[in-house]
Amino acid sequence: MQQPPMPMLGLLAGELRRLRVRAGLSQEALGEKIRFSGSLVAQVEQCRRAPREEFTLRCDDALNSDGLLTRIREALIKESFMPWFREWVTIEQEATALCSFQPLILPGLLQTEAYARALHEGASHLAGDEMEQQVAARLARQAILTRDTPPMIVAVLDYTALERPIGGPKVMHEQLRHLLEVASKPKVHLHVVPRGAGAYHGLNGAFVIATPPEGEDIGYLDNQLQGTIVERTADIHSLRQTWESVRAEAMPHGATLKLISEAAETWT
Repeated sequence: MQQPPMPMLGLLAGELRRLRVRAGLSQEALGEKIRFSGSLVAQVEQCRRAPREEFTLRCDDALNSDGLLTRIREALIKESFMPWFREWVTIEQEATALCSFQPLILPGLLQTEAYARALHEGASHLAGDEMEQQVAARLARQAILTRDTPPMIVAVLDYTALERPIGGPKVMHEQLRHLLEVASKPKVHLHVVPRGAGAYHGLNGAFVIATPPEGEDIGYLDNQLQGTIVERTADIHSLRQTWESVRAEAMPHGATLKLISEAAETWT
């Protein structure tokens, strides 16, 4: 019987180990050479951590691999997205503006690695390699925030997302500090619906509205099974009305940052 193809994360781990051994380096020695910890090298080689872009680039350089690890990582990222989500990722990458509402958790584009991993561990059916690939894919999407022409991002979140202990106090403290750092960028605007808001439009579920370079806005709805892309004019109009109602309930950007800063200190 033909062997099933090696998962891309396993392929990357195996190639990293092969290249490191060929170079005569221990995990600690490679870590020193690339200015990352030896324990992180071990975790990547054991498929317990998906490598970030900078880690992979430095390994390619240190091990003279001619970009092999970076190419494998790029393939890993592309294949990690669920088939129904791949079209939305393309829309997200091309958008000039993204308006996002999350009533339960923090938006994927603003999550730290630790928060994303804890979220998958607690709320996903995936584990091991598959989970690590999803974490890596989510973090890779965040590259749009640092490109030369990033999209305008306006994110509204419910106050409960700041209180939900995803990953524990340390993870939450780092996550909220990360929110403040990201929100310091001129094209990122955060707004929190305060605790006393009660029932308001939007609580039926998370959604995003993307504005493409040309053409009409496109929506994305989250649910328990898979996401749904929305393009029908009447549906987009309805989403826009919900967005305006949600945005009206939320605090201004400046007051939101002060609130997030105070919430971060409650997790120390």
